[in-house]
Amino acid sequence: MDMQHLYFAGAAILILIGLAGTLLPALPGLPLVFIGLLLAAWADHFERVGAVVLIVLGALTVISLVVDYWASAKGAARTGASRLAVIGAALGTLATFVLGPIGLFAGPFVGAAVGEILHRRSLAGKDLGDATKVGLGATLGVIFGIVLKLGIAFLMLGLFAIAWFA
Repeated sequence: MDMQHLYFAGAAILILIGLAGTLLPALPGLPLVFIGLLLAAWADHFERVGAVVLIVLGALTVISLVVDYWASAKGAARTGASRLAVIGAALGTLATFVLGPIGLFAGPFVGAAVGEILHRRSLAGKDLGDATKVGLGATLGVIFGIVLKLGIAFLMLGLFAIAWFA
């Protein structure tokens, strides 16, 4: 096996880890996909995939990072979440490492709800319904962000494939 094949294998591994990273909060999903695509283009000496395509892929990567933060914040903010609820949702997503896919959905919900309960308690307390609403908003924001990131990931892969095979 020559070095070029090793580069392509490394690119494939980075892309697969990146795709998994669109679901797992601690992995930089689309940046890893981009690095994998860049490595594949480099291994081919940029013969099939040139600068214009790589600039577009880089721009999509940056957009994905903005989308990720925007979707989570928007989901929580639309429900009037407190700062503690947003922090709780972010910490709750770490439950994915312990609970797997269930933690991806339950973690942000529970984290945001607990954060909102703590916030409301310090403000003379409101009912559990508000905390549940905030938890649901945070969870929907996370799901929306995942869907958007997956869409961008497959758009990136499609653009790369078109450039590669054109």
